[in-house]
Amino acid sequence: MAAETPVSRKSSAAFPWRGLAAVALALAVGWGGIACAANNSVHGGAKKEEGGFDGDAPTAILIEASSGSVLFEKNADELRPPSSMMKLMTAEVVFNAIKKGDVKLTDEYRISENAWRRGGAPAGGSTMFAILNSKVSVDDLLHGAIIQSGNDSCIALAEGMAGNERTFAADFMTKRARELGLTRSTFGNSNGLPDPDNKMTVRELARLARYVIRTYPDMYKLFGEKEFTWNKIRQLNRNPLLNSLDGADGLKTGYTKEGGYGLVGSAVQNDTRLIVVVNGIEDRKDRASEAKKMLEWGFRNFEARTLFAAGQPIGYAKVFGGDSRSVKLTSPEPVKVMVHKNGNDKLIARVIYKGPVRAPIQPGQKVGVVKVWRDARIAMEAPVYAAESIGTGSTVRRAIDGASELVIGMFRAGIEKL
Repeated sequence: MAAETPVSRKSSAAFPWRGLAAVALALAVGWGGIACAANNSVHGGAKKEEGGFDGDAPTAILIEASSGSVLFEKNADELRPPSSMMKLMTAEVVFNAIKKGDVKLTDEYRISENAWRRGGAPAGGSTMFAILNSKVSVDDLLHGAIIQSGNDSCIALAEGMAGNERTFAADFMTKRARELGLTRSTFGNSNGLPDPDNKMTVRELARLARYVIRTYPDMYKLFGEKEFTWNKIRQLNRNPLLNSLDGADGLKTGYTKEGGYGLVGSAVQNDTRLIVVVNGIEDRKDRASEAKKMLEWGFRNFEARTLFAAGQPIGYAKVFGGDSRSVKLTSPEPVKVMVHKNGNDKLIARVIYKGPVRAPIQPGQKVGVVKVWRDARIAMEAPVYAAESIGTGSTVRRAIDGASELVIGMFRAGIEKL
């Protein structure tokens, strides 16, 4: 059960609760004072006349890559066919296998009749134009999948790694998505061609893009390459942002009749990287202009602010059975959030953890997360860790803590019955 205890930024007293606890830290650091926290909304930010974004995409999200701060969202948790944007998941699976040493860029996979017929030239969709029964290196297949959006490339990768595409979608893509915290995404194939199991939200696409950018910086460069030639056929990168927006270097477009036009894009300006995802748009040109407009709005109106420096106390968590009643929580990295330039954003942070935390506790042990709301929307979240060692308390201390938890549990059970 969730519980909340408001404290000031300087005060870190926490009331003991069993289960999920939330310590609210009211932040009044030059952005408009204290705001009441609310559930994550699925609509946009401020009204257009107040400097907000007026977006037309049915589903969209804009985030800052370093902190994960959400600058704008609209129906961000609505499941839709991701079309070829889903190839980001296929690419991540391959990148991860290469990183672990299970796959090499020089490995070669055969272009089966299935890959050629369903994803190659005979299919009439986006293709690498790989030759039937030829062997193509993983490196070239990745170029074909990312730059040319080759469906044949993805099928060949799936068959080469898993034996068949359905197994790759279920046991590689979906499993990996869950490992990355993408709890709602499902996959029926490797490339985004129409399949009832292909469903993603723009929020999870943005999180996936952020992970790829931060985890595989060398492999990510593929997304910014503007052309690739295979089988003597030169094809340009399908991402319109690469030629229309300063600093754009990725990521992926998509289109199916069922899903409409979509785009996952990213750009860097003034050392700030933003990631945009739009989906469900009816016109290809509108897709490009909407994504570009959203990125430009983000760069123009937001800047990063540090809420807590690296190692600075963020809050305290209640300890059970320890030689101390609480443990200090910090982050090894600065906790930052994107705020409106010269604006009056109302922020509130909550430290959320399962507690009380049972002793002993080691320094660096992950305890929970700090979530930051901007007005009524979650702006970002980051993990928090124990900053100190907490040993096991005396027998008397453990007995007192046990009795306290028993009383609190009985009280809560009584309340729930009312």
